[in-house]
Amino acid sequence: MRKLARKILFLLNIVAALALLIAYISVIIPPEKLAFPAFFGLAYPYILLLNIIFVITWALNFKPEVLISLIVIIIGFNHLNNYFRLGKKGGDDYDVSLMSYNIRLFNHYDTQENSEKKILEYLASEKPDILCMQEFYINGPVSEVKNRFALPVNKEYKVHSKFFRIKENSYYGIVTFTRFPVAGRGDLVHPGSASLSIFTDIVIRDDTVRVYNNHLQSFKLRRMDKTLLEELYTGEENQAMQELRILSFSLKQGFARRSQQARKVKELINNSPYPVIVCGDFNDTPISYSYRKIRKGLNDAFVESGNGAGFTYKGKYPPNRIDYILFDDNFLSRGYKTDRIKYSDHYPVSTLLKIKN
Repeated sequence: MRKLARKILFLLNIVAALALLIAYISVIIPPEKLAFPAFFGLAYPYILLLNIIFVITWALNFKPEVLISLIVIIIGFNHLNNYFRLGKKGGDDYDVSLMSYNIRLFNHYDTQENSEKKILEYLASEKPDILCMQEFYINGPVSEVKNRFALPVNKEYKVHSKFFRIKENSYYGIVTFTRFPVAGRGDLVHPGSASLSIFTDIVIRDDTVRVYNNHLQSFKLRRMDKTLLEELYTGEENQAMQELRILSFSLKQGFARRSQQARKVKELINNSPYPVIVCGDFNDTPISYSYRKIRKGLNDAFVESGNGAGFTYKGKYPPNRIDYILFDDNFLSRGYKTDRIKYSDHYPVSTLLKIKN
């Protein structure tokens, strides 16, 4: 390698390695106090990929600089496990199948074709014992949720829901369906937000389990008439910079609100009198304060029995993992899957759980 090129690569590698280290510390710093590291945590898979490219580049040229990114990657190897897994675990010995799915309002407010029929057909083919859905939309009385949505999937389903009224006779919210008896219900409306959490006490055989279904604060990113690249290309730098500031503010607000919501959810979890399962759309990655806060003391179904890349979101923004199924030590995960169906900007995630003892 030529000396100048090597120096430039070395400096760029240092920057990439530092960015990865900042991503690591984002999980311990509350974003409302310091939001800067959270941006790096959000971009972790892509920062990691950049560092891997540097490792390969230096290794192919037999240069000692290979150690820069290699050491940093090794330091955060546990974070890598939250995104990529090899060696899927499975088994037929399980007590409950559970699915979590953000259905994006059945694409009701999008230019895409309404996905309600296709989603119901998919769910009817899967028939999970417990089904947790986020961004649920119904045009009509909320009382019709059971007849219009639960019964076509599984006639045994009981319904626990919480809705906001969008406009006259239209509602948005979160729903948990279960074929098991329901012994108790509760909800948490996060202040100043359309985000919701509900918990359902479900009797499985002789055991009562509390299932938390969550939809945490989104970034609320607005559509732009032109992309930033188009604006910059056409010389509209001022407009582009304004959009960047709006984007940065939206991201920062999202990080801060989610961290507050995560602490509230964790407080509920810690006070549960029953074994817990926690699932839903956290709108945050495994390299985030919110995920770390909620997951503390719990197991991640993807980490325990998943395989491959764990990305659950594939919309207008870069793919990432933001949908989860967590559980305490009273359960074992016998299998995990992410179905790559395109009826929403999220993929449904599901697992098979065995109750210990």
